[in-house]
Amino acid sequence: MTTEQRVRFGAGLRHEAGDEVERLGCARALILSTPHQAELAMDLAADIGAHCAGLFTGAAMHTPVEVTQAAMAHAQETEADCLVSVGGGSTIGLGKAIALRTDLPQVAIPTTYAGSEATPILGQTENGAKTTLTDPRVRPETVLYDAELVATLPAAMTVTSALNAMAHAVEALYARDRDEDTDALAMEGLRAFVDGLAAVVETPGDLAARETTQRGAWACGAVLGRSSMALHHKLCHTLGGMLGLPHAETHAVVLPHAVAYNMGAAARELAPVAELLGGDDPARALWDFAGSLDAPRSLRGLGMEEGDIDRCAAAAAANPYWNPRPVEEDAIRALLARAWAGEAPAG
Repeated sequence: MTTEQRVRFGAGLRHEAGDEVERLGCARALILSTPHQAELAMDLAADIGAHCAGLFTGAAMHTPVEVTQAAMAHAQETEADCLVSVGGGSTIGLGKAIALRTDLPQVAIPTTYAGSEATPILGQTENGAKTTLTDPRVRPETVLYDAELVATLPAAMTVTSALNAMAHAVEALYARDRDEDTDALAMEGLRAFVDGLAAVVETPGDLAARETTQRGAWACGAVLGRSSMALHHKLCHTLGGMLGLPHAETHAVVLPHAVAYNMGAAARELAPVAELLGGDDPARALWDFAGSLDAPRSLRGLGMEEGDIDRCAAAAAANPYWNPRPVEEDAIRALLARAWAGEAPAG
């Protein structure tokens, strides 16, 4: 089932999930979450009431195929006719993976800023490798952005999730299929995060600032759905699939280094990033911005071993995404070495 996506913003909107299920013409929703957010899923089940067919609280990072298969079995057992995904990229990804295989409609209720809910893109992991696909069936039909759900998001998770979303917009600026509309959408998303992030870190319960950042998440996710991604995303998919590194944190660390790598080939396209953040060098500006928010800045701190650098560089260079600068294994190895050590980005 694919329709024009319905997107709503507002504090408390999660309590209207049952109405959105009805609006889709459905009556038996399977609610999805991670184990960590099972309590939130149960609260949502109470809100949905008779329209809740069951819960599956086993969503996992990087959308493992075996988890999807288990969730699909539960959907079949409960005779679910739609999905309600409450959570971050792991849960949203699980809903999308089920929808790909069953065409069940989805209501997505994000609790982070990753932006996956706005895209027709799905990343899945099987046998230690992460692959991505684009299919209109996986984009949720309805998205409810409830500022109350991100108001308690810890500062560290707020920052890494936002930087993950910002990476979508940054790469859209030098995508091979970019145009004026995607440029405007990318800058809208980046500006919303730059305007709102410091406020939500300082005052996490500021619902107005939280909604600003949620609008940034939507714009960054939407531009991801309309643009091809390049080196940054290839590196993050490689590191996530091969090493199981945490998704958002990996994006936060890698982004300035990927921008530095591409600066020589995309200086004009990246200039608005430096202008927005202040400074002449967009890579250094992003690195400093991440540091000002206490974001992680080393892959070593995320659990990567120095001995993993060579094989990850080889994997990223073996089957690269299109990139404005040719992907060269030696240069990628140097990039990863700097990112591993937590050094400042350099082209």
